[in-house]
Amino acid sequence: MKTADFDYDLPSDFIAQTPIEPRDHSRLLVLDRLTREIQHSHFFQIGRYLHPGDLLVLNETRVIPARLFARKATGGRVELLLLRRIDECTWETLAGGKGLNERRRLTVEGGPDGEILAVLEGARRLVRFNEPIEGFLDKAGHTPLPPYIHTPLADPERYQTVYARYPGSAAAPTAGLHFTPNLMDVLENQGVQFTKITLHVGLDTFAPVLEDDPKTHTIHTEWCEVNRESANKILQTRQEGGRIMAVGTTSVRALESAAHHSGARNLVEPFSGPTDLFILPGYKFLIVDALITNFHLPCSTLIMLVSAFAGRERILATYETAKAEGYRFFSFGDAMLIL
Repeated sequence: MKTADFDYDLPSDFIAQTPIEPRDHSRLLVLDRLTREIQHSHFFQIGRYLHPGDLLVLNETRVIPARLFARKATGGRVELLLLRRIDECTWETLAGGKGLNERRRLTVEGGPDGEILAVLEGARRLVRFNEPIEGFLDKAGHTPLPPYIHTPLADPERYQTVYARYPGSAAAPTAGLHFTPNLMDVLENQGVQFTKITLHVGLDTFAPVLEDDPKTHTIHTEWCEVNRESANKILQTRQEGGRIMAVGTTSVRALESAAHHSGARNLVEPFSGPTDLFILPGYKFLIVDALITNFHLPCSTLIMLVSAFAGRERILATYETAKAEGYRFFSFGDAMLIL
């Protein structure tokens, strides 16, 4: 297995720059893994492919305004992107600017002072602020859109799911962006169930794998939680013959991490903590029966995950079908339902 095995050509005009309105009017490609049949639909029609008793697992994480601007003592401007909270005042960040060495002092525009504690791999820096940064984010922070989106977002809430609840992500769990409150009501009236987990998304999730052998790639940890209520609902759904349907790759990682944590004791136990689970082809899924997802970047850990779920050749062939049919790709793009 080579990283190049997960590459494909995608002209830039396939990359969605703005979200569809309303949310649930994005297109939906439905792939049946057993029959290999592909159907074309729209997201608001997803109920046609769901059964009473199915359980949709949603990620309640909320994107924080994690993009900050700061000044060095010399006046030079620095851009910081908060990636992961280490302790009350310390964050792992991506830092853009010159001379960002250890002990460099920074002042966040509209926020506190900070100091670079350590130079990490590449543009990563460990930054300690002189007080918790969270209280300044509403004033000083900006929504961090992916670098392939060049059109400004008029409404920052459009890069949040309608059920986003717990702040902590540097990027949105984009499969959930297609849901509306009305669609969720329609599905519940149909007998479809919902439960919620949390996984705070880091930018490494979307980064390309640069190593020739993906097995040598170090995937960075993300914090996740599957609580008792959700674990019980998953167990009940499985006992009653319903399908566990992950909304997004982040939900997959949280669920499968909880399953590994439970070991042989049960299908899934409550779990809270960091996960570095890297799902590649050959992985045996323990919980997830179906997956709602978007179309992912070439050579990313996400296309590797969906390839593990549906088969690499089948996924790449399906992506070619999506291109031929004019689907929109990446964060603001269209959706896939893999059954």
